[in-house]
Amino acid sequence: MSASADTETGFFENMNAGEFGMRGTILVGTASQGILRSVDDGATWHRLGLKEAIEFDGVVRSVVVHPQDPSIVLAGADGGLCISKDGGAHFSLIDSPMNGQTVWSIAIDPANPSYIYAGTGAPSRAALFRSKDDGKSWERLSPEIPEFCQGVNRPRILTICIDPVDTAQVWFGVEEGGAWRSFDHGDSWTRIDQDGGITNSDIHAIAILPPVEDKPGVAFVLTVNSVFTSTDGGRAWTGVPSRPRFDGMYYTRTVQPLPDSDVLMLAIGDGTPGTRSKLYRSVDRGVTWSASLLHSMPNSTFWAFGMHPADPQLLFAGTKYGDLFRSLDGGVSWFKEWRSFPEITAIAWTPFEAPVKAHPQSIA
Repeated sequence: MSASADTETGFFENMNAGEFGMRGTILVGTASQGILRSVDDGATWHRLGLKEAIEFDGVVRSVVVHPQDPSIVLAGADGGLCISKDGGAHFSLIDSPMNGQTVWSIAIDPANPSYIYAGTGAPSRAALFRSKDDGKSWERLSPEIPEFCQGVNRPRILTICIDPVDTAQVWFGVEEGGAWRSFDHGDSWTRIDQDGGITNSDIHAIAILPPVEDKPGVAFVLTVNSVFTSTDGGRAWTGVPSRPRFDGMYYTRTVQPLPDSDVLMLAIGDGTPGTRSKLYRSVDRGVTWSASLLHSMPNSTFWAFGMHPADPQLLFAGTKYGDLFRSLDGGVSWFKEWRSFPEITAIAWTPFEAPVKAHPQSIA
């Protein structure tokens, strides 16, 4: 366990930022240019400046906005877990056992944000970490993930999902290393992909829709080539191969539920990096899917989604080779942004407008 340098206040102390302008801040994590940010609705973009915890030409694998304070952003980078208290304008390193490691995934408990989970991976050793005190101290959790695997050489924890109703239930998935579940905030874990009907250990994404009225909750586990669903709390799973379902494309990348609705978005392509990719939308909790309208052809497989409950109609999607798309109608149709990016790994939008100032080293 590692204590942070900030011992008197939590990392998530409110910064008294004031009113949040709905134009907000778009943050695009990349694999070679750190995080690029826009505070003018995408008209201009700026890299991080010098002397930041995240190098302006560094690798960022995950970007997450705090569920209760949109001025706070966590980022998983090649140097560890980083935090911004000003909407992504500046980042500092959170002292933790992940220092010097690549953080691929982050999740913050929406009901009790003092609980934070983070997963590492290639080129670092894949492991899961937890903080129970707003990031002041950290512990490595029990699942032991092999150092090497067949498909990607070194595994990486691509996804961490917290049940929106019972946040003691935490899930994570490994490329490659299976799907895991905890009922006690991560104290103990059970692997669910070996005997529970999930037939592939290459896990790309996990998402959960809560029960609504007469509709049961739905758990989604995306493997590299299929979508598995459960409506009985994960006891039984039904898997549907992606290739015959999604226009011959198999590479099932990620899924994004829209808040307070039955709508989900799914990103899929014909491989990695891929030459053909589509976004699919479901309005019936994943039973059926229809292709969204793309007003431009993507240059590679869609890799990441970004959205915030403050505006559920505003969605972003990024491709492996740096195309950024935007939807203003909840994912029905999508337009490509003018700016091309390096490899897009993560996207976030926060209604907080970060105080980003242009300077010669950051203009992109």
